[in-house]
Amino acid sequence: MNTTISYQGEPGANSHIISAEAFPGWTYLPCPTFEDALAAVTEGRAARAMIPIENSIAGRVADIHHLIPTSPLHIVAEHFLPIHFQLMALPGTKVEDLRSVHSHVHALGQCRRIIRRLGLRAVVASDTAGAAREVAEGGDPSRGALAPAMAAGVYGLDILARDVEDEAHNTTRFVVFAPQAEPVPQSDGPFVTSFIFKVRNIPAALYKGLGGFATNGINMSKLESYMVEGQFTATQFYAEVDGHPDDPALARALDELAYFSRELKIIGTYPAHPFREAARPPAE
Repeated sequence: MNTTISYQGEPGANSHIISAEAFPGWTYLPCPTFEDALAAVTEGRAARAMIPIENSIAGRVADIHHLIPTSPLHIVAEHFLPIHFQLMALPGTKVEDLRSVHSHVHALGQCRRIIRRLGLRAVVASDTAGAAREVAEGGDPSRGALAPAMAAGVYGLDILARDVEDEAHNTTRFVVFAPQAEPVPQSDGPFVTSFIFKVRNIPAALYKGLGGFATNGINMSKLESYMVEGQFTATQFYAEVDGHPDDPALARALDELAYFSRELKIIGTYPAHPFREAARPPAE
């Protein structure tokens, strides 16, 4: 049995951390890009890919939304990881020695307060763990990195300040891709269903297509639009709804959307993670 899971980033990145939490004892395959991580599954070098899809502060991870429509893979699970960034540097370095801080663009954006307070120059790196590795290899005590605590251990850095993210609710949602869809009995709910679609080129097609979800009482938790191949007239949508396609209400809503769409593809039905319910605001 293949027990390798691929992820984008270097050892010690958040994607590595959540992969180890969700799949303990597996082999973790770091990849330079999201496309490489998905290709590892398509080519059989990995059984799963752990991919971030959105962050509670930074919003959607745009790159992955453009890869989903052309990928033959299926979403089979979701996981949530509270994000904590540590300010780290070479052993023996003091905070006042730092002049610049290196990290992924999202991490820099999520730690603006400490960067501004310390007067550091923000330098964009390919990913958080990669920034930690570059600081370790560079040997320059004026350079720091913002990365998960695991990265400090992997690359032998000292943590100078802990949990420096601006917001305590900072959380990233990950989805797990697999070669085939995994059947999930309706009795194992609640579920999330993810799909992509392109509406027909007729007036009010989007409005009419989505109306079926409202009339059938289906909660749509996510709707993203993006251009196809750079064309302003060709828009594709990625959506997520609560429910299982075999539920009569959701089946009716999807049928109505299909009527007004020239393409509709379900890319995954999977159990809703318990984090969703824990994070749900109280009813008014």
